[in-house]
Amino acid sequence: MNITQIRNATQRITYGGKRFLIDPMLAEKEAYPGFAGSARAELRNPLTALPVPLATLLDVDAIIVTHTHLDHWDDAAAALIPKSMLIFVQNESDRDLLREQGFSQLKVLGETTHFGDITLIKTDGQHGSDEAYANAELAARLGDACGLVFMHPQEKTLYLAGDTIWVSPVETALRQYQPDVVVLNAGWAHIIGVGAIIMGSEDLLKTHRLVPQARIIASHMEAVNHCLLTRAQLREYVDANQFGDRVSIPQDGETVTC
Repeated sequence: MNITQIRNATQRITYGGKRFLIDPMLAEKEAYPGFAGSARAELRNPLTALPVPLATLLDVDAIIVTHTHLDHWDDAAAALIPKSMLIFVQNESDRDLLREQGFSQLKVLGETTHFGDITLIKTDGQHGSDEAYANAELAARLGDACGLVFMHPQEKTLYLAGDTIWVSPVETALRQYQPDVVVLNAGWAHIIGVGAIIMGSEDLLKTHRLVPQARIIASHMEAVNHCLLTRAQLREYVDANQFGDRVSIPQDGETVTC
């Protein structure tokens, strides 16, 4: 498989003979204000420009949208992606939203979904702490976000955890599927008064302890205002904890082959 880090959680993945675009955020640099109520909200998003031409990103067989927060499915994606593109979404609510935006080939991921010879297994996560979800307003803002396990007879098993903190469904997925490659959204995004809503450096260590054979790829870094963990800080952490040889922290536009 080839995994190209595009920007934020946007990745272009070649797997099992198919090409996927994951969580497209396609706007020009600084197109949107920072997320209100989050860390460094004075910064405009995205912080960086796309590293590859749009035509390259859209030359895929399918798009996967793990959830519809602006940094995973933005106005630019809704405007620029062809309406006939095959798009997999996590639930009926997201399907209805994209249908309202004019998209016609929408498939809701089930527990198990087949796409050619590829098996996609939807996994659960939690986009913030239990305390955050106890607040009805915050719970509505954070919403649902899924992960995915990719399986194919001629490929290594790939697990994209999605926008989640470390919770039992993540641990269960790692133990059950024993993935060879794990993509973690590791930018440690913070909401003021709430704390982290995605993973950070210690979660990579937890992952490594559970699946020491796996190649861990860090994504969702240095592209939106509320992500506080930098690539340099993460590299220092994984090297100091002596598992840096199992971790890739790709720059935007960089491809990891597994």
